Amino acid sequence: MAARPSISVVTPALNQARWVEATLRSVLDGSTAPAEYVVLDGGSTDGTEETIARFGERLTAWASRPDGGQYDAIMQAFEQTTGEVMAWLNAGDVFLPWALQLAGDLFARFPQIEWLTTQRPVVLDEDGVAVQSEYVGGFARDSFRAGVNLPGGDWFARAGIQQESTFWRRSLWERAGGRIATELRYAGDFELWLRFFEHAEPYAVDVPLGAHRVHEQQKTETLEPYVAEARDALAAAGGTPGGRSAARRLVYHTLGRRPLRRLPTPLALPLRAAGLLHRARTVVWRDGEWNLVDDYVV
Repeated sequence: MAARPSISVVTPALNQARWVEATLRSVLDGSTAPAEYVVLDGGSTDGTEETIARFGERLTAWASRPDGGQYDAIMQAFEQTTGEVMAWLNAGDVFLPWALQLAGDLFARFPQIEWLTTQRPVVLDEDGVAVQSEYVGGFARDSFRAGVNLPGGDWFARAGIQQESTFWRRSLWERAGGRIATELRYAGDFELWLRFFEHAEPYAVDVPLGAHRVHEQQKTETLEPYVAEARDALAAAGGTPGGRSAARRLVYHTLGRRPLRRLPTPLALPLRAAGLLHRARTVVWRDGEWNLVDDYVV
Protein backbone atom coordinates (compact mmCIF):
# COMPACT_ATOMS: atom_id res chain seq x y z
CA MET A 1 0.00 0.00 0.00
CA ALA A 2 1.24 3.48 -0.83
CA ALA A 3 2.00 5.96 1.92
CA ARG A 4 -1.03 7.66 3.44
CA PRO A 5 -1.53 11.04 1.69
CA SER A 6 -1.37 14.31 3.58
CA ILE A 7 -4.82 15.68 4.41
CA SER A 8 -5.74 19.36 4.69
CA VAL A 9 -8.89 20.39 6.54
CA VAL A 10 -10.41 23.86 6.76
CA THR A 11 -13.18 25.24 8.97
CA PRO A 12 -15.16 28.45 8.47
CA ALA A 13 -16.81 29.86 11.60
CA LEU A 14 -19.09 32.70 12.63
CA ASN A 15 -20.67 33.03 16.08
CA GLN A 16 -20.54 29.32 16.88
CA ALA A 17 -19.10 29.59 20.39
CA ARG A 18 -21.32 26.86 21.78
CA TRP A 19 -20.15 24.25 19.26
CA VAL A 20 -16.83 25.27 17.73
CA GLU A 21 -14.71 23.49 20.33
CA ALA A 22 -16.38 20.18 19.50
CA THR A 23 -15.52 20.77 15.85
CA LEU A 24 -11.89 21.60 16.57
CA ARG A 25 -11.44 18.61 18.86
CA SER A 26 -13.02 16.25 16.35
CA VAL A 27 -10.35 17.25 13.82
CA LEU A 28 -7.35 17.46 16.14
CA ASP A 29 -8.04 14.67 18.64
CA GLY A 30 -9.13 11.83 16.35
CA SER A 31 -7.08 8.71 15.75
CA THR A 32 -5.12 10.64 13.09
CA ALA A 33 -4.63 14.41 12.94
CA PRO A 34 -4.57 16.25 9.60
CA ALA A 35 -1.32 17.44 8.10
CA GLU A 36 -2.81 20.94 7.93
CA TYR A 37 -5.78 22.55 9.65
CA VAL A 38 -6.78 26.13 8.84
CA VAL A 39 -9.63 27.86 10.69
CA LEU A 40 -11.06 31.22 9.57
CA ASP A 41 -13.58 33.03 11.73
CA GLY A 42 -15.64 35.77 10.11
CA GLY A 43 -15.30 38.22 13.03
CA SER A 44 -17.44 36.55 15.71
CA THR A 45 -18.63 38.52 18.71
CA ASP A 46 -19.83 35.63 20.89
CA GLY A 47 -16.55 34.07 22.11
CA THR A 48 -15.85 31.90 19.06
CA GLU A 49 -12.58 33.72 18.43
CA GLU A 50 -11.39 33.15 22.00
CA THR A 51 -12.10 29.43 21.73
CA ILE A 52 -10.19 29.13 18.45
CA ALA A 53 -7.28 31.06 19.97
CA ARG A 54 -6.93 28.41 22.70
CA PHE A 55 -6.17 25.88 19.97
CA GLY A 56 -3.95 28.27 18.00
CA GLU A 57 -0.68 26.40 18.55
CA ARG A 58 -2.19 23.25 17.08
CA LEU A 59 -3.50 24.97 13.96
CA THR A 60 -1.58 25.56 10.74
CA ALA A 61 -3.16 29.02 10.56
CA TRP A 62 -6.15 30.86 11.91
CA ALA A 63 -7.62 34.35 11.86
CA SER A 64 -10.71 36.24 12.93
CA ARG A 65 -11.78 39.00 10.57
CA PRO A 66 -14.73 39.95 8.38
CA ASP A 67 -14.98 37.97 5.14
CA GLY A 68 -17.29 37.60 2.19
CA GLY A 69 -19.29 34.76 3.72
CA GLN A 70 -18.87 31.06 4.38
CA TYR A 71 -17.61 30.08 0.94
CA ASP A 72 -15.23 33.01 0.71
CA ALA A 73 -13.73 31.89 4.04
CA ILE A 74 -13.44 28.30 2.81
CA MET A 75 -11.72 29.44 -0.37
CA GLN A 76 -9.30 31.68 1.54
CA ALA A 77 -8.49 28.79 3.87
CA PHE A 78 -7.92 26.28 1.09
CA GLU A 79 -5.51 28.71 -0.56
CA GLN A 80 -3.31 28.32 2.53
CA THR A 81 -3.12 24.52 2.24
CA THR A 82 -1.02 22.07 0.26
CA GLY A 83 -2.30 18.61 1.30
CA GLU A 84 -2.87 15.86 -1.24
CA VAL A 85 -6.41 15.29 0.09
CA MET A 86 -8.84 18.07 1.04
CA ALA A 87 -11.98 18.49 3.14
CA TRP A 88 -13.89 21.17 4.98
CA LEU A 89 -15.86 20.96 8.18
CA ASN A 90 -18.23 23.75 9.18
CA ALA A 91 -18.11 24.99 12.76
CA GLY A 92 -20.62 22.96 14.74
CA ASP A 93 -20.23 19.78 12.69
CA VAL A 94 -17.78 17.00 13.58
CA PHE A 95 -15.65 14.24 12.16
CA LEU A 96 -16.08 10.87 13.79
CA PRO A 97 -12.89 9.70 15.56
CA TRP A 98 -11.70 7.39 12.77
CA ALA A 99 -12.59 9.62 9.82
CA LEU A 100 -9.19 11.04 8.92
CA GLN A 101 -7.35 7.76 9.48
CA LEU A 102 -9.84 5.78 7.40
CA ALA A 103 -9.94 8.37 4.61
CA GLY A 104 -6.15 8.42 4.45
CA ASP A 105 -5.95 4.63 4.41
CA LEU A 106 -8.50 4.29 1.62
CA PHE A 107 -6.90 6.96 -0.57
CA ALA A 108 -3.54 5.21 -0.06
CA ARG A 109 -4.86 1.72 -0.77
CA PHE A 110 -6.98 2.63 -3.79
CA PRO A 111 -5.44 5.20 -6.16
CA GLN A 112 -8.59 5.06 -8.29
CA ILE A 113 -10.57 6.79 -5.52
CA GLU A 114 -10.62 10.50 -6.36
CA TRP A 115 -13.35 11.48 -3.94
CA LEU A 116 -14.80 9.65 -1.00
CA THR A 117 -17.97 9.99 1.03
CA THR A 118 -20.21 7.84 3.21
CA GLN A 119 -23.27 5.66 2.72
CA ARG A 120 -24.27 6.19 6.36
CA PRO A 121 -24.49 9.92 7.26
CA VAL A 122 -25.03 10.91 10.89
CA VAL A 123 -27.13 13.81 12.22
CA LEU A 124 -26.66 15.30 15.70
CA ASP A 125 -28.99 17.42 17.79
CA GLU A 126 -27.77 20.70 19.25
CA ASP A 127 -26.33 18.87 22.28
CA GLY A 128 -24.23 16.55 20.13
CA VAL A 129 -26.42 13.48 20.53
CA ALA A 130 -26.80 11.35 17.40
CA VAL A 131 -30.46 11.41 16.37
CA GLN A 132 -30.25 9.91 12.89
CA SER A 133 -28.01 7.49 11.02
CA GLU A 134 -29.37 5.52 8.11
CA TYR A 135 -28.14 3.71 5.06
CA VAL A 136 -28.51 5.90 1.97
CA GLY A 137 -26.52 3.94 -0.61
CA GLY A 138 -23.95 5.20 -3.05
CA PHE A 139 -24.02 7.95 -5.65
CA ALA A 140 -23.91 8.08 -9.44
CA ARG A 141 -23.53 10.88 -11.95
CA ASP A 142 -26.75 10.26 -13.88
CA SER A 143 -28.99 10.05 -10.82
CA PHE A 144 -27.29 13.09 -9.26
CA ARG A 145 -28.03 15.11 -12.39
CA ALA A 146 -31.68 14.04 -12.14
CA GLY A 147 -31.95 15.60 -8.67
CA VAL A 148 -32.09 12.25 -6.85
CA ASN A 149 -29.54 13.60 -4.34
CA LEU A 150 -31.31 16.92 -3.78
CA PRO A 151 -34.01 16.39 -1.13
CA GLY A 152 -36.51 19.14 -0.45
CA GLY A 153 -37.98 19.73 -3.89
CA ASP A 154 -41.18 18.47 -5.49
CA TRP A 155 -39.41 15.55 -7.20
CA PHE A 156 -38.19 12.14 -6.07
CA ALA A 157 -35.00 12.36 -4.01
CA ARG A 158 -33.44 9.83 -1.68
CA ALA A 159 -30.42 11.44 0.01
CA GLY A 160 -27.80 14.15 -0.45
CA ILE A 161 -24.03 13.75 -0.38
CA GLN A 162 -23.06 14.63 3.19
CA GLN A 163 -20.46 17.39 2.95
CA GLU A 164 -19.14 16.67 6.48
CA SER A 165 -18.17 13.17 5.31
CA THR A 166 -16.62 14.01 1.94
CA PHE A 167 -12.90 14.06 1.06
CA TRP A 168 -11.22 14.54 -2.33
CA ARG A 169 -7.81 14.56 -3.95
CA ARG A 170 -6.31 17.96 -4.71
CA SER A 171 -5.75 16.78 -8.29
CA LEU A 172 -9.54 16.45 -8.73
CA TRP A 173 -10.11 19.85 -7.12
CA GLU A 174 -7.69 21.41 -9.61
CA ARG A 175 -9.25 19.65 -12.62
CA ALA A 176 -12.66 20.88 -11.47
CA GLY A 177 -11.48 24.49 -11.45
CA GLY A 178 -9.69 24.74 -8.10
CA ARG A 179 -12.43 26.84 -6.56
CA ILE A 180 -15.65 26.89 -4.63
CA ALA A 181 -18.46 29.11 -5.87
CA THR A 182 -18.06 32.08 -3.55
CA GLU A 183 -20.98 33.83 -5.24
CA LEU A 184 -23.33 31.25 -3.70
CA ARG A 185 -24.68 31.54 -0.18
CA TYR A 186 -26.11 28.11 0.52
CA ALA A 187 -25.36 25.36 -2.02
CA GLY A 188 -21.63 25.71 -2.67
CA ASP A 189 -21.10 22.06 -1.80
CA PHE A 190 -23.75 20.85 -4.27
CA GLU A 191 -22.28 23.00 -7.05
CA LEU A 192 -18.81 21.61 -6.27
CA TRP A 193 -20.10 18.02 -6.47
CA LEU A 194 -21.58 18.85 -9.89
CA ARG A 195 -18.14 19.87 -11.14
CA PHE A 196 -16.47 16.86 -9.52
CA PHE A 197 -18.93 14.57 -11.33
CA GLU A 198 -17.66 15.94 -14.65
CA HIS A 199 -14.31 14.28 -13.93
CA ALA A 200 -14.87 11.35 -11.56
CA GLU A 201 -17.50 9.29 -9.74
CA PRO A 202 -17.39 9.21 -5.94
CA TYR A 203 -16.80 6.12 -3.84
CA ALA A 204 -19.06 5.73 -0.79
CA VAL A 205 -17.75 3.78 2.20
CA ASP A 206 -20.13 1.70 4.27
CA VAL A 207 -19.30 3.36 7.60
CA PRO A 208 -20.09 6.86 8.94
CA LEU A 209 -17.32 9.46 8.69
CA GLY A 210 -18.84 12.72 9.91
CA ALA A 211 -21.90 14.23 11.53
CA HIS A 212 -23.98 17.31 10.78
CA ARG A 213 -25.36 19.20 13.76
CA VAL A 214 -28.91 20.55 13.53
CA HIS A 215 -29.59 23.70 15.55
CA GLU A 216 -31.55 26.92 15.30
CA GLN A 217 -28.56 29.13 14.48
CA GLN A 218 -27.45 27.28 11.35
CA LYS A 219 -27.67 29.06 8.04
CA THR A 220 -29.71 26.31 6.38
CA GLU A 221 -32.28 25.87 9.11
CA THR A 222 -34.83 25.44 6.32
CA LEU A 223 -34.07 23.67 3.03
CA GLU A 224 -35.85 26.06 0.65
CA PRO A 225 -33.00 28.51 -0.10
CA TYR A 226 -30.49 25.66 -0.40
CA VAL A 227 -32.73 23.75 -2.80
CA ALA A 228 -33.35 26.86 -4.89
CA GLU A 229 -29.63 27.55 -5.33
CA ALA A 230 -28.81 23.91 -5.96
CA ARG A 231 -31.58 23.58 -8.54
CA ASP A 232 -30.28 26.62 -10.40
CA ALA A 233 -26.77 25.14 -10.38
CA LEU A 234 -28.12 21.83 -11.63
CA ALA A 235 -30.04 23.48 -14.45
CA ALA A 236 -26.99 25.53 -15.44
CA ALA A 237 -24.98 22.30 -15.67
CA GLY A 238 -27.59 20.72 -17.95
CA GLY A 239 -29.22 18.57 -15.26
CA THR A 240 -32.93 17.86 -15.13
CA PRO A 241 -34.25 17.80 -11.56
CA GLY A 242 -37.34 15.64 -11.35
CA GLY A 243 -36.63 13.57 -14.44
CA ARG A 244 -38.82 10.43 -14.36
CA SER A 245 -39.61 10.96 -10.69
CA ALA A 246 -42.66 8.66 -10.61
CA ALA A 247 -40.76 5.73 -12.12
CA ARG A 248 -37.74 6.29 -9.88
CA ARG A 249 -39.92 6.48 -6.79
CA LEU A 250 -41.68 3.25 -7.71
CA VAL A 251 -38.42 1.37 -8.24
CA TYR A 252 -36.92 2.77 -5.04
CA HIS A 253 -39.84 1.84 -2.83
CA THR A 254 -40.23 -1.55 -4.50
CA LEU A 255 -36.60 -2.57 -4.12
CA GLY A 256 -36.22 -1.11 -0.63
CA ARG A 257 -33.50 0.87 1.09
CA ARG A 258 -30.68 -1.67 0.95
CA PRO A 259 -27.62 -2.57 -1.13
CA LEU A 260 -28.80 -3.61 -4.57
CA ARG A 261 -25.64 -5.26 -5.87
CA ARG A 262 -27.15 -8.72 -5.38
CA LEU A 263 -30.17 -8.02 -7.58
CA PRO A 264 -30.74 -10.87 -10.03
CA THR A 265 -29.33 -10.00 -13.44
CA PRO A 266 -32.70 -10.49 -15.22
CA LEU A 267 -34.10 -7.71 -12.99
CA ALA A 268 -31.08 -5.40 -12.86
CA LEU A 269 -30.28 -5.30 -16.58
CA PRO A 270 -33.65 -4.00 -17.85
CA LEU A 271 -33.78 -1.39 -15.06
CA ARG A 272 -30.31 -0.23 -16.03
CA ALA A 273 -31.25 -0.18 -19.71
CA ALA A 274 -34.28 1.94 -18.84
CA GLY A 275 -32.09 4.43 -16.97
CA LEU A 276 -33.71 3.68 -13.60
CA LEU A 277 -30.71 2.00 -11.98
CA HIS A 278 -27.17 3.34 -12.11
CA ARG A 279 -23.86 1.84 -11.12
CA ALA A 280 -22.45 3.26 -7.88
CA ARG A 281 -18.95 2.68 -6.58
CA THR A 282 -18.73 1.62 -2.95
CA VAL A 283 -16.15 0.54 -0.38
CA VAL A 284 -17.06 -2.35 1.90
CA TRP A 285 -15.25 -4.41 4.56
CA ARG A 286 -15.08 -8.01 3.40
CA ASP A 287 -12.88 -10.95 4.41
CA GLY A 288 -10.86 -8.81 6.78
CA GLU A 289 -10.01 -5.99 4.36
CA TRP A 290 -11.51 -3.11 2.42
CA ASN A 291 -12.80 -3.89 -1.06
CA LEU A 292 -14.15 -1.81 -3.92
CA VAL A 293 -17.57 -3.12 -4.95
CA ASP A 294 -20.00 -1.98 -7.61
CA ASP A 295 -23.57 -1.44 -6.43
CA TYR A 296 -26.73 0.00 -7.98
CA VAL A 297 -28.69 3.10 -7.02
CA VAL A 298 -31.93 4.57 -8.30
